[in-house]
Amino acid sequence: MKKHEKQIKSTEETVTIPRAEYENMQAQIQWLMEQLRLSRQKRFGMTSEHTSEDVMEQLSLLFNEAEVYADQGAQEDDSRVVVASHKRHKKHEYTLDELPEDVPVEVVEHRLPEEELICPECGETMTEIGKDVRRRLKLEPAKVVVVEDWYYTYACRKCEKENIETPVVKAAREPNFIPGSFATPEAAAYLMVQKFTMGSPLYRQEQELRHRGIPLSRQTMSNWLLWGAEHLLKPVYNLLHQELLKREVLHADETTLQVLHEPGKTAQSKSYMWLYRTSGDTDRPIVLYEYQPGRSACHPKTFLAGFKGYLHTDGYPGYHSLPDEITVVGCWAHARRKFDEAMKSLPKGKAKNSSAAQGLAYCNLLFKIEEGLADLSPKERYDQRLKQAKPVLDAMLAWANTRTAAPKSALGKAFTYLKDQWPYLLNYLKDGRLEFSNNRAERSIKPFVIDRKNFLFANTPSGARSSAVIFSLIQTATENGLDPYRYLTWLLSSAPEMDLAQPKVVQLLLPWNAPVVCKA
Repeated sequence: MKKHEKQIKSTEETVTIPRAEYENMQAQIQWLMEQLRLSRQKRFGMTSEHTSEDVMEQLSLLFNEAEVYADQGAQEDDSRVVVASHKRHKKHEYTLDELPEDVPVEVVEHRLPEEELICPECGETMTEIGKDVRRRLKLEPAKVVVVEDWYYTYACRKCEKENIETPVVKAAREPNFIPGSFATPEAAAYLMVQKFTMGSPLYRQEQELRHRGIPLSRQTMSNWLLWGAEHLLKPVYNLLHQELLKREVLHADETTLQVLHEPGKTAQSKSYMWLYRTSGDTDRPIVLYEYQPGRSACHPKTFLAGFKGYLHTDGYPGYHSLPDEITVVGCWAHARRKFDEAMKSLPKGKAKNSSAAQGLAYCNLLFKIEEGLADLSPKERYDQRLKQAKPVLDAMLAWANTRTAAPKSALGKAFTYLKDQWPYLLNYLKDGRLEFSNNRAERSIKPFVIDRKNFLFANTPSGARSSAVIFSLIQTATENGLDPYRYLTWLLSSAPEMDLAQPKVVQLLLPWNAPVVCKA
């Protein structure tokens, strides 16, 4: 045994490497370990920004969705409150009493046949003395209706008998929603809402209709949507764009979109859907999406031409080259997210008293202050921010300037983001109407991101632009308290009879001018 140990020792060699190379290797190992911990956290862990609804949505992708929610409901039903000598079930959160008043009620009467109404004691016929009512919910597939327009023709029989030539009079024809098509505004609005709100691509809608014996191809449906968007919805979109530029506080964001047939680009390349929307300082919100083939800074510059005011954004540098008339306001949610990721990248036990924890604590304190100012007027909020938040911001910057971290590490990225974005992060102090984060834009971009998971890509740039128009009107209608289907139906029914080249006429079709019947 000793002989073998001597042989092993004789083959061992001491390897000497320069200290700089050793430190570089250690830094790379530490960075790789950080990436591994972050990857595990993103894949298996929870983030502070996830809600229980988000968790359920992700669970439904892994398991049968019915099982997930049924189990949750079963747990709620089994929970009981003990009262004195008996047990009482908890009241269900939702009941049929909370349904809208216009939901039709179908009454089914259950009476005994006459032969069973004979009293077993005296033989007389029993009299009805009351009833028990059980309410149930009945769901039916979308109703398919063929609309026949009968336009009658009139002539004078007396003149005809006397051989007097008189004109034949016909009832005036209403213009078709699409010239030469059997489409109706209701049909197009339904397809739009199913695709852009419910996330049901046209091929799925085609399958559903085919199962019900309706041979409506996805090509026909696509033509309806594209024609309606281009000729009837686009003028409303353009006017909303003009209205948006008149506001003083806006939000912007962007996300990727794959377009298969983009000239000069491969099908795998990225295109972008940009979002621009109003802030919380208005009772007439506007949410607009714009398709562009790239992420160049020229796109927001062109779309926002003429706008003067504040623009909430994330840290994308493309927004920082906008004209001087636009003041970019940074997003503290992104700054906090960087420190949160830095915390999660550290080994267990080392995160609690780390610089990442300190940075996160500063961010959380600023968010706490902002929560306390939510109900104040813009003027009061402006004053209190200077009084409460400004000292915290000064202390945070002084603290950050004394800390160092490897640039490629998660903590290094958090410090880099904080320092590079600092001038924009401070801009929310300039006006009490401004918001502490760009979460409003992120909430508006999320419906498109979720919808994109269903249709995956657009076929052509024209289709992507039409999708942006339809999605804009649906989301703007929703933000204004309208039912998207009712609003689109009203809009598509009214527009063919109007001169859409006149802005004053198009003004009548804006969401806040919609009739009460369009309300959600």
